[in-house]
Amino acid sequence: MMKNTALLSLMTLFLPLLNISQDVLYNVNNIQSFEIYFGFTNWDYQMDTAKAGAEGYIMADSVIINGIAYDSVGVKYKGNSSYNANNNKNPLHIKLDYIHSKAHYDHCTDLKLGNGFSDPSFIREMLSYQILRNYMDCPKANFANVYINGQLRGLYSNAQSIDERFNGDHYFSAEGTFVKCNPTGGAGPGSSATPNLAYLGADTASYAASYELQSDYGWNELVRMIDTLNNFTTNFENNMDIDRVMWMLAFNVALVNLDSYSGQFKQNYYLYKDRNHLSLPTIWDLNMSFGGFPGGQTPGSNQATTSVLYNSTSTAHPLISKLLAIPRFKHMYIAHMKTIMDEFIASGLYVTEALNIMSTIDAAVHADPYKFYTYTQFQNSLSTNTTGGGGGPGGGSVPGIQLLMDARNTYLQSTAEFQQIAPTLSNPLISNSIDFQNNFSISIESTNNTAVWLGYRFDKTQHFTKIQLQDNGLSDDGTAGDGRFGAILNANGTHVEYYFFADNNNAGIFLPARAEHEFFNKIFNTQPFSVGDISINEILASNNIQLDEYAEDDDWVELYNNSNHIVDLNGLYLTDDVALLNKWALPSILIAPQDFALIWADDDTWQLSVHANFKLSAAGGTLMLTDGANILDNIAYPAQQADVSYGRYPNGSNGNWQFMSTTFDANNSGVVHTEEQTADFELYPNPVGQTLTLQSSSGIQHLTIHNALGQVILTQQVNPTSFVQSDVSHLSAGIYHIRITNQQGQFFRRQFIKL
Repeated sequence: MMKNTALLSLMTLFLPLLNISQDVLYNVNNIQSFEIYFGFTNWDYQMDTAKAGAEGYIMADSVIINGIAYDSVGVKYKGNSSYNANNNKNPLHIKLDYIHSKAHYDHCTDLKLGNGFSDPSFIREMLSYQILRNYMDCPKANFANVYINGQLRGLYSNAQSIDERFNGDHYFSAEGTFVKCNPTGGAGPGSSATPNLAYLGADTASYAASYELQSDYGWNELVRMIDTLNNFTTNFENNMDIDRVMWMLAFNVALVNLDSYSGQFKQNYYLYKDRNHLSLPTIWDLNMSFGGFPGGQTPGSNQATTSVLYNSTSTAHPLISKLLAIPRFKHMYIAHMKTIMDEFIASGLYVTEALNIMSTIDAAVHADPYKFYTYTQFQNSLSTNTTGGGGGPGGGSVPGIQLLMDARNTYLQSTAEFQQIAPTLSNPLISNSIDFQNNFSISIESTNNTAVWLGYRFDKTQHFTKIQLQDNGLSDDGTAGDGRFGAILNANGTHVEYYFFADNNNAGIFLPARAEHEFFNKIFNTQPFSVGDISINEILASNNIQLDEYAEDDDWVELYNNSNHIVDLNGLYLTDDVALLNKWALPSILIAPQDFALIWADDDTWQLSVHANFKLSAAGGTLMLTDGANILDNIAYPAQQADVSYGRYPNGSNGNWQFMSTTFDANNSGVVHTEEQTADFELYPNPVGQTLTLQSSSGIQHLTIHNALGQVILTQQVNPTSFVQSDVSHLSAGIYHIRITNQQGQFFRRQFIKL
């Protein structure tokens, strides 16, 4: 039922901090309700005018999401071909924190709503994401009924924004180079700009029309990555996550998603450079998947027979042509495409998913007053091609999803690429019992191969290391030539995640089939905690240095494992309240011997890493480690100094508490620091490309540069001087902190951005 505008005037409209549970906004089983109220009647004219100008926001008096109201919200029309000033139903971008910086719903601030202009089924976007999320990280999506000034405008797709929260959730950081790969003026036949990753020279200005930088820095880094792709392709695996690229390209071609990098305009993806200095692609805007995009192929061509190697010889698509020219990458790509087709298309699972979604939205589609197609066309949109209506530019034909994909499956299964005989992978083995820092073996049986590869990592935030397995009888692989391939590794962590890949001259195969997105996992020998195993080791209650995975400089706590075995923290608690010893339950975190676990004390428990439900006090306080009933370790800490931690030296239970230079996730230094000064220190240029200049009238004697994780990456001792130049050209792009010591032993700090 619609809210009464008279009632609205009596409501408290700004409620940004309600405790809304995770994933409410994108629950696939519910249709959301978005009610937008403008204090004027010509809102459509104002939105069209803004869209035609600088695409600025129009401020709504209120927006009500599922009954929760917000005031002073930014609203604008979005989209390129999906927008038309004559439409009664245009795509929307709602910005909850337009005025109130802390406003959010389900911790989301930017809401992206699609109008379904080219999709009689309404489900292309959501169904595509439902399939894609099995193979790579991608947005969540569902549907919302949208009302403006009390009138139903219709059913919209509701897709998660790709932003800092998305990167933090999936890529474990949010401060890296972040690029939206869409022309800034919109794609189309009249636009020469294209984010196709072609090298245009070293001048970053040449790329400004084709890419939109979402981070504070990164143009030079983007250009270097593009240069490597085009001119030093054999090194490109050190610049971008190749497996995610192969999943993206395979998905685009398998589902005929040609409003993408694989199509005519080479757009609709993001690139994010993570903490391991690899760029990660993220697909977005799937409303024209399943053949809904009219461009990208010869007019009148049969989309069902889109080539397996579509655009693999196109010089305008270097990400495809350069990488698929490398046999191993080509075999990965085809293996991934076969997995998508086998699991979702050949099996018919996509039809089951489609019918479930259509059932959920059936009544809402019927009630939509401004839908671009009839309700009957919606009902028949799986099995019938739709002509006219809102069928994209020119009102062209939109293929029936099942009609297209069943024919596509028949075609692909008949191609030479799909019929090549791949190696076999079977009977994977890993050592039964693995102790920390002891050697262990991984092996697998394989036939018909020229190479068998193992991808492995010891932490989820790392990328997989790839090594070639051996059948030489020396790698715990049985006897030489017996068809079992193995490797001996060292248990340098608490667990290992791993997968296999084998190829020959014609084809490749993964185990598990969804690798690298899915993988095998082996936990090393672990013991439950005993009293004395774990201690509080270091705290920072006034932090301006270390950033968490959401680019926030929050309080943090470091725990230390005093024992000689891996300890599981499940069953332990942290608290700042002696009357509430079970205030925050630690999840199942494994700590290796003499190693550390970091907990962000920021009261942001919705965040996906380890975030406690309380903050530390810079004025001083108490912190306790408990088992829920008994205090196992505690510290009463004094008032804190900015960016000076309070920790034990040496580490662990034998250490004495003292102020020290922060040693985030590392051995405590024991260097006692007085409060650091903030004056008498200048640096330039900032941002910097190659040479950083430092000046201090009180002299400079020593300097250190720390990365965003607080790790020391450069130390420089100089003869006392007021002027120092430091070469930082070798640093990766990002945010850094520099600290100098003057001749009087005082400390100064600044932050700089490396381009």
